[in-house]
Amino acid sequence: MNERQGVVTFKGNPVTLVGNEVKVGDQAPNFHVLANDLSPVTLDTYQGVRIISAVPSLDTGVCDAQTRRFNEEATKSHGFTVITVSVDLPFAQKRWCGASGLDQVITVSDHRDLSFGHAYGVAMKELRLLARSVFVVDTDGKVAYVEYVPEGTTHPNYDAAIATAKTLL
Repeated sequence: MNERQGVVTFKGNPVTLVGNEVKVGDQAPNFHVLANDLSPVTLDTYQGVRIISAVPSLDTGVCDAQTRRFNEEATKSHGFTVITVSVDLPFAQKRWCGASGLDQVITVSDHRDLSFGHAYGVAMKELRLLARSVFVVDTDGKVAYVEYVPEGTTHPNYDAAIATAKTLL
């Protein structure tokens, strides 16, 4: 498994990303994660244009804000699906969604084996969390947008990801 250093930091500390770097134009890698009801989910579970938003943990301020922002866009009926991936347990994700009142963002858990984290090169080796990142996948399964956020405690470029998704509709 590839390991990359010098790509991102978390709270100012360098971390090692495990997995292959995904680039624009690549076929989006498949992954196996769990829905909040423990049912299996893969990339192909959702069709059409997809924004995949990876966060370290929904229970932190920036992750909460990131998930809320993409939820806001999903509720505008743009026609794309938003999938938020973290290593939070499915039960914790379900609790967070209920407490937050969010109903348009799909949260899935990569806690079991870091399948998504390794496939998209965002598994932080030192922390066993996902690095903050955003991927936009088109209707043919090609990656149209990639952002590995350089510092894990800062926000991604929401506007760029959303604009890319809109152009694919």
